[in-house]
Amino acid sequence: MPTLAKLYFILLCCFVPPLLAQESAPNELSEQQQYAEWSQALWASIERQTGEIQLANQVATLTVPESFYYLNKQDSKKVLEEIWGNPPGNRVALLGMLFPADTTPFDSDSWGVTIEYEQDGYVSDEDAADLNYDELLIQMQEDTALTSEARVEQGYVPIKLVGWAAKPYYDATSNKLHWAKEIQFGDAPVNTLNYNIRVLGRKGVLVLNFIAGMDQLPQISTNLDNVLAMAEFNQGSRYADFDPELDEVAAYGIGALVAGKVLAKTGLLAAAFLFLKKFGIILLVAVGAFVKKLFWRKNQTNDS
Repeated sequence: MPTLAKLYFILLCCFVPPLLAQESAPNELSEQQQYAEWSQALWASIERQTGEIQLANQVATLTVPESFYYLNKQDSKKVLEEIWGNPPGNRVALLGMLFPADTTPFDSDSWGVTIEYEQDGYVSDEDAADLNYDELLIQMQEDTALTSEARVEQGYVPIKLVGWAAKPYYDATSNKLHWAKEIQFGDAPVNTLNYNIRVLGRKGVLVLNFIAGMDQLPQISTNLDNVLAMAEFNQGSRYADFDPELDEVAAYGIGALVAGKVLAKTGLLAAAFLFLKKFGIILLVAVGAFVKKLFWRKNQTNDS
């Protein structure tokens, strides 16, 4: 992924007492109305796509079934920045996002998958079978601790790599790598699940990252194979199409992909870019119900 960029999210409370004092009701109603109008306008501006999606200058194709929908780069930025609270940025590598068809980014229990492409060259998988992932985890935890110190100095909440949520696994047949990390941000009551997929290609790597909470790990695991099957490089750009006489070889291997680092031309290591979701995004239960109804109404309109 791109160079070092540290992100955090602000936890919002989504619990509202069932009985509100009469004097506070007008303000609460106004807050609901404002949020509903904002979310309705934003959701209406987002285009949901299925079927074959051409990615990364025609080098790869995403085949999206009806059980998911795809958002282009601009709509994905709306989700990441305006709905989920990530700091704004150019997001050069971002190609889009995937979501389950029965959810919206506004749902407090929603999860999504970011899609990026890194054209750093052919990543050799020769070291895949020899890697000691327990030792690699220790190194990653030490690196994360140093990163956390810098975050705190900049006014961000601390970050801790708790451990593997799923150990790295590389399929040498499909040239797809996946693993999951459990990450703690500050005093957040729910740890973040960082589930990663890498699809190796002739000249680079497709990067797919799940953004979810640790309590959603079973749901993500159930959908892992579906997401793995969606992304494929096109003929001529596949891993098997590599020509050692013509193509550039990346300066890092499988281990560096898992560690979230790439070897820059300067010889320095840069940590991976990490998107986050602010859990409890729905400010009020009533607003959450409104957005859910809006989503289904939109779907029915599109299907008719």
